Amino acid sequence: MNDRRTFFQKLILGAGGLYSLNLLETLSLMKTESIKNPSRKLIATWNNPKAIQAAWEVLEKNGNALDAVEAGARIPEADPKDTSVGYGGLPDRDGDVTLDACIMDHLGRSGGVMFVKNIMHPISVARLVMEKTPHVYLVGEGAEIFAEAQGFKKENLLTPEAKKAWKDWLVRSEYKPKINSERHDTIGILAMDGEGKLSGACTTSGLAFKMKGRVGDSPIIGSGLFVDNEVGCATGTGLGEAVIRKVGAFSIVEMIRNGMHPQKACEKAIKRLIDIKEYGEFQVGYIALDKKGRLGGYGLRPGFQYITADEGKVVLHNADSFYK
Repeated sequence: MNDRRTFFQKLILGAGGLYSLNLLETLSLMKTESIKNPSRKLIATWNNPKAIQAAWEVLEKNGNALDAVEAGARIPEADPKDTSVGYGGLPDRDGDVTLDACIMDHLGRSGGVMFVKNIMHPISVARLVMEKTPHVYLVGEGAEIFAEAQGFKKENLLTPEAKKAWKDWLVRSEYKPKINSERHDTIGILAMDGEGKLSGACTTSGLAFKMKGRVGDSPIIGSGLFVDNEVGCATGTGLGEAVIRKVGAFSIVEMIRNGMHPQKACEKAIKRLIDIKEYGEFQVGYIALDKKGRLGGYGLRPGFQYITADEGKVVLHNADSFYK
């Protein structure tokens, strides 16, 4: 049986090179073992090794894909250093951290929450919306009341660092959202468990300094996330308005349904964005996983990364992009 160190010594950078020593040392302290079942797959947006690790710990214990994606998404939600997800997320222009999330399982069930304040784990609230209500979405105060009734406590999610960034922004009050590798946005995570069941999750604090009430693609089933257990699943990151206009995740799954490899489907979905001009130089990245365990990822512009766990290896990929 391999120990944790052996597993993460296999971790490589998709475009060549190695992780920094500090990251490798950090990961080597985590306990895991080699993936025994190659049918188990994980893929997540951006460089989220701890999220992948948390999700994998579920799968290696023969857990299901739904539990895995929820566990993975909860990691950045609780990370005060992640400025675009959960606790530590940059606020809207009024200084409020507002969160959006959705989740979807192999049965096609889905749940989502939008414009949620003071709740650390909207992904878990979204799952309870799916499992304990007849609805798909709860929004704002209604979602918060539901979360408290389910035992979630209210917490201040605005960190001192995020508050300072907001105060600095108020001096300029410029609203020019630009999402790329230097300003990570949204974690989307997809999983296939040992029984071949697919699930996905997506969670975000949205655009920094957005207008009050703004919601992007992340909590919207079909745009930010879609799962069809007979076909595959997909999720995205980047400027939500652009993704919504093209119903990004659903379009990728439909292309897979029609025989396209997940990589090609992500590329084609990205190409559909190039006629959108009014947002300026925006970024979108898509990832996908199909029922055969094949993976894909592609960005509109350079800078998009995604991370995978596949057949005993965790790999960070520098995604190819339409614009070079």
